[in-house]
Amino acid sequence: MLHLQQAFIEDYLLSNGPTHPRHAFFASAQHAIQSHPKQLAALIAALALSGAGGAFAIASMAPDAGDLPVRQVFEPVEPLQLQATPGQPIQPLAQSVTGSLAQVPAPDAAALTLYRSDVSRTSDTADTLLKRLGISDAAAAAFLRTDATVRQSLLGRGGRSMTAEATPANTLLKLTARWSTQDDGNFTRLVVQQTPHGLKSRLETAPLVASTRFASGTIQSSLFAATDEARLPDSVAVQVAEIFSADIDFHRALRKGDRFSITYEALEGDGEPLRSGRVMSAEFVNNGKTYQAMWFGPSASNIHAAASGAAASAGKGAQNTPKGAYYTLDGKSLRRAYLASPLEFSRVTSGFKMRLHPIFQTWKAHLGVDYAAPTGTPVRSIGDGVVEFAGVQSGFGNVVFVNHGKENTTVYAHLSKINVLKGEKVSQSQTIGAVGSTGWATGPHLHFEFRINGVHQDPLTLALNNETAPVTAALKQQFDILSSSNRIALAAAASMQRATAQ
Repeated sequence: MLHLQQAFIEDYLLSNGPTHPRHAFFASAQHAIQSHPKQLAALIAALALSGAGGAFAIASMAPDAGDLPVRQVFEPVEPLQLQATPGQPIQPLAQSVTGSLAQVPAPDAAALTLYRSDVSRTSDTADTLLKRLGISDAAAAAFLRTDATVRQSLLGRGGRSMTAEATPANTLLKLTARWSTQDDGNFTRLVVQQTPHGLKSRLETAPLVASTRFASGTIQSSLFAATDEARLPDSVAVQVAEIFSADIDFHRALRKGDRFSITYEALEGDGEPLRSGRVMSAEFVNNGKTYQAMWFGPSASNIHAAASGAAASAGKGAQNTPKGAYYTLDGKSLRRAYLASPLEFSRVTSGFKMRLHPIFQTWKAHLGVDYAAPTGTPVRSIGDGVVEFAGVQSGFGNVVFVNHGKENTTVYAHLSKINVLKGEKVSQSQTIGAVGSTGWATGPHLHFEFRINGVHQDPLTLALNNETAPVTAALKQQFDILSSSNRIALAAAASMQRATAQ
């Protein structure tokens, strides 16, 4: 390497005379190499090992930037036109590459509006609510504390969707809260707004708008854990359990790896989801077997009409199916004569079998099914019928007997509360009482019996074997159109889960 450097310097001195500006520099370098060859060789080796030698050698051989020619390039540039404010001319953004950028007028800070959203809490006060929305406005807090409409409709009430509009100084311009508590298709809007005369409040009513939402998930431990993971509302999860309750035991038959796909209605106010609506279609794969269902009848919207003709026929069909029901996608009704359980969600603690009586400590036949549930849990009639007895009866405590016709009778015992009277007509799923521990009971539970001609039968077996009805021939064409669109919707929901997993 040292010989190469020396040869390069000698060539340079021979080709450039003493008058060259760098002749003296390279002459000194040649003298240093000849006088101290070993020391310079060691220095060059050290620089090469540290990675700097190569860079030094390359840099020293490059032409001096000061010796390179300089050339200016001018290119015309189309100026960006800004929208002029009233009374001011439009200013171009730039005129040329060599020219400076034109001064762009700064936006008026006072005209900016900041938007923030949150959900109200039962613990909210005027100050905590505004602080969570990022608003620092003592006058607004005082107004919220003293305004009767705000105190009655918002403060201390949880779950209400809120949107705040504020200035850059974080003072309140407008606060809007929305909620829906009734099944009338409308929502309530509370508006607190800044006016020339200060803050004012008002209540408004507007119609809810239904939109379709998709969800899917996989069971790892329980149904509710999986639906929480899929960010499904609890009300939707309960509907799914109800839809498939006659075919799937969600307490004992779920397996890890079971999966579901769901389409349901989300009811919105001003674009904000306020509550969940009806499950429109669902698919559940349990232990390798696929179950499917779809709603056929009136709904909050016509979101599942595949065409205008289908929507028109849906109105006619709705008159023939005023209540609506769930069907399999090939047209078999999932609504059976009797529900699988008199409770929405419960745990069977004693089945229809011989058992050791918990009070008398003797072995005897248990002629019903016991469901463990907290006191006050609603109890529903498993089918249409007439109340045959409602009152107190020996070991049953508070009890209701419902006659369903054809010599079929159901019994609901140990109730803490009775909601019906003797002779009253009841419909399937109607609440007739509440779980309790009256009569011969060691704790809160529901004792449930099913009798045919006075003979006790196993309620769990009867629920699985009672008959269903198919879609009528007059509605089959309309049903098939909706069924096809629901198949596509369920496939889309399932593909969302696969995409997320990948």
